[in-house]
Amino acid sequence: MTDDTLDSRITRNNLRVRGFHLDVYDHVNNARYLEFLEEGRWAYFDEHLGDADTLRKGVAMVAVNLNINYRQGAVLGDDLEVHTMLSRISGRSAVMHQTIHRVRDGAPVVDADLTFVLLDMQTQKPLPIEGAFLETFEPLLVSR
Repeated sequence: MTDDTLDSRITRNNLRVRGFHLDVYDHVNNARYLEFLEEGRWAYFDEHLGDADTLRKGVAMVAVNLNINYRQGAVLGDDLEVHTMLSRISGRSAVMHQTIHRVRDGAPVVDADLTFVLLDMQTQKPLPIEGAFLETFEPLLVSR
């Protein structure tokens, strides 16, 4: 697999730390990182699943677990890059791996793994990730 192929499955989006992201200690509040990560996931879905018929009607991607590691604080004016990728599919769930790096020096700021399920909106039950769902997700998998 070439690096170009790998790169096409990873969504990157940038943001700048603004004053309203900061807490009383003048660094990004821990809850704001959750918003940064969610923005990264929305960008990922727009880029990779925007036209996926299998996920259009009656199915929601629902977060069921989030593990986040705070590596170092970001401060006012830092430019950050969020990397988002699909890292695992298993039965009824899948995992998105995300990292946030400071652009200036490449320093890791946050890494996280979010587990989600596909929820049938009518029955409110998780759907197995098989058939058309698996065909949609499998080409997007990135090994870490």
